[in-house]
Amino acid sequence: MEPEHGIENRNFEMTGKVAPKRIALVSSYAPSLTRFRFDLIRALIAEGHHVTAFAPENDRAVADTLADIGCDFEVLPMARTGTNPLVDAVLLMRMVRAFQRLRPDVVISYTMKPVIYGGIAARLAGVPERHALMTGLGYVFADPDPRGKRRILRDVSVRLYRAGLRGVGRAFVYNGADEDDIRRFAMLDDNSKLIRVAGTGVNLERFAHRAFPEGAPKFLVIARLLADKGVREFVAAAKRLKPEYPDAEFRILGPLDPNPKGIKPDEIEKWTEDGIVTYLGETDDVRPYLSDASVFVLPSYYREGIPRSILEAMATGRPVITTTLPGCGDTVEDGVSGFLVAPRDANALADVMRKFLDDTDLALQMGKEARARAEAVFDIHKVNSHLLTEMNLGAARHPSSTRAA
Repeated sequence: MEPEHGIENRNFEMTGKVAPKRIALVSSYAPSLTRFRFDLIRALIAEGHHVTAFAPENDRAVADTLADIGCDFEVLPMARTGTNPLVDAVLLMRMVRAFQRLRPDVVISYTMKPVIYGGIAARLAGVPERHALMTGLGYVFADPDPRGKRRILRDVSVRLYRAGLRGVGRAFVYNGADEDDIRRFAMLDDNSKLIRVAGTGVNLERFAHRAFPEGAPKFLVIARLLADKGVREFVAAAKRLKPEYPDAEFRILGPLDPNPKGIKPDEIEKWTEDGIVTYLGETDDVRPYLSDASVFVLPSYYREGIPRSILEAMATGRPVITTTLPGCGDTVEDGVSGFLVAPRDANALADVMRKFLDDTDLALQMGKEARARAEAVFDIHKVNSHLLTEMNLGAARHPSSTRAA
């Protein structure tokens, strides 16, 4: 007699729907599940799949939010940034045991450690389907010809990625530079599995187009307070412009970061005391701050995937000033929906900020173009539909970006 699940699967094929599957979604940071993957999880559940999300932190707020849409949550201890091989070996074994217990049909992982160790563990546990979201290869690949320790780190990363991506169903990449490096270093056993998508996308209903604030222009940076995010370049540009345009406002929103490259509190305090910038602290909801801004600025010189903050600003209808680096440079049409400047160049940054100070209509005009681009390219429902279709986990409802050539 034919197994019952065979009949069930054939019935789904006849209706054009995909049979429900057990899916494990592996992350390295619990809040990212609700900030960046909530709509994807909801789309998977809407297709009838059972989703269990894994993260290192026992974040009950995240667990409760996911439970509200029918997603299970499990804690999987993980050192996100550590490089101790013994600690990572323990992580691998934990992942193998978790997958053997859960017996998922599909594992979807994102960020470096989940992609590498989640991919290896899923293969060892006999998970039939595995997919990787390559959210950004990061600083290790930023230098095309690294030396010393950085060269060693890159070579080790390449070997680990090859192991994690072996036998993967699909690997999704966000920008052209990461796509080129994945091909260049042969991280995939079959390059036809590499798919280019428009980042995580942005929810155009949650980030609705907002009217511009009245008064003098207000420039806003939203980022963790790291040197690599170009915070100091933003402040240097503000220092240059403030004497000429005393009514203009230069604002920074984002959390302090314990990273060695983090901006120290006393440095921020000095900026605010000197009247150069306004530090707004941190928040769980950036929308009011975007609505009260005229221009969004992210002068990052960290190799990004596709910065979500830029997409949210564009959806709100704000022009963007960012850098030409991979990820950042993939978001904005230079001179149309914003401006691209060279990284680490505070003078170039000040020059394009001046354009908005001298022409009060420019931000409004470019903001409309930014919203239009967000709708055309970065709509999260189109992005998620593309992901589900390529993973064979749902029907195509919205055409999205094409397969990487």
